[in-house]
Amino acid sequence: MAKKNILIIGAAGRDFHNFNTCYRDNADFNVVAFTAAQIPDIDGRKYPAELAGELYPAGIPIYAEDQLEKLIKDLDVDECVFSYSDVTYQHVMNVSAKVNTAGADFKLIGPKKTALKSTKPVISVCATRTGCGKSQTSRKVIELLMAKGLKVVAARHPMPYGDLVAQKVQRFAKVEDLALHKCTIEEMEEYEPHVVRGNVIYAGVDYEAILRAAEQDPSGCDVVLWDGGNNDFEFFDADLSITVADPHRAGAELNYYPGEVSLRMADVVVINKMDTAAPEDIQTVRQNIAKVNPEAIVVDAASPVTVEDPSLIKGKKVLVVEDGPTLTHGEMKLGAGTVAAMKFGAAEIVDPRPYTVGKLTETFKIYPNIGTLLPAMGYGDEQIKDLETTINNTECDTVIIGTPMDLNRIVKINKPTVRIGYDLDEIGTPNLTGVIDDFVAKFVK
Repeated sequence: MAKKNILIIGAAGRDFHNFNTCYRDNADFNVVAFTAAQIPDIDGRKYPAELAGELYPAGIPIYAEDQLEKLIKDLDVDECVFSYSDVTYQHVMNVSAKVNTAGADFKLIGPKKTALKSTKPVISVCATRTGCGKSQTSRKVIELLMAKGLKVVAARHPMPYGDLVAQKVQRFAKVEDLALHKCTIEEMEEYEPHVVRGNVIYAGVDYEAILRAAEQDPSGCDVVLWDGGNNDFEFFDADLSITVADPHRAGAELNYYPGEVSLRMADVVVINKMDTAAPEDIQTVRQNIAKVNPEAIVVDAASPVTVEDPSLIKGKKVLVVEDGPTLTHGEMKLGAGTVAAMKFGAAEIVDPRPYTVGKLTETFKIYPNIGTLLPAMGYGDEQIKDLETTINNTECDTVIIGTPMDLNRIVKINKPTVRIGYDLDEIGTPNLTGVIDDFVAKFVK
């Protein structure tokens, strides 16, 4: 029987994991190409032979997704595997329509074939959308485990936008490791909060190798924590699955792929940001959880913001810089920086759009609904430089940094800045303390 020609539709993350777990050593299939979307400037590369395995001595080319229909015909593709996340069901099926029209089958691969088994107990933290509060939930879980004297090693959903061979397995134990691995802003936003709290986090491309390295980490490992990305489901088979939902985008938990998968799989659902969400939106999320996962434990939580010097905000004209992916494909209209600007009495949130340059100008064209916030885009040196120039061009009194990492480390800002802090604040019971107590009693020997 002839091999099936496979094309993997991705965005430098889930696509590589699907290939590694389902196709890399499978002689029944021939993966002819990847396509790339969502992330700028990652097409035109190859998935290298060093990672692709013996069946692919020349590696596998990566093209822009806008070439999809032509590629299906030119490469005689039999089946396309959709492999990226945080998109509407409408978007998924629009891509399916293109694939079917061009003559190929359309496929979604679930966790049964892609979730790796660990020798250690595993907790996963996923979400229904980008920007729900996975990172602060992960930090809370880690703090609870560390308080019990347990060593926790985290693994983060992939963001390999550079040299894929060099990024096969990345270990971050101190802030200096961020520069060592040439991290983008998007990567630093996820890794830095872990390392400054004293725990190790892994990321990269080959998650089988990453998982084995995490299990044998030199600092010790009692529990592996999967720190999810976008709204994807976990790469590791979890003993405890936690999913975070956001009432600021009520209803999205049943309308975005694969966020609903994460919601349905969850043992625990955290409804976050209840301090700033409308009661009717919180109720909508509750009803949707009950509809698709009535057995889940539901934890109520807030995400209060803290500011070291509120005087830099009160009565000032402020530029608010927020997490990039949350504002772009996450479609959030506000983040921690915006909440802080309103809470601490900013006179005005300055619109950055008249001041943008280069890649930042392009970002606003691609995502016109961002509004008066500035996404901290930094997928490469050029984009970071454009971010710095845009911030410094903007006429304001103070720059509010609402990103999880310290932007001052990598861009030189010519005006006062104030960083926003935010942690998970549970409301009543049930809570994560009880959940983690039960997990440790059951799974940690």
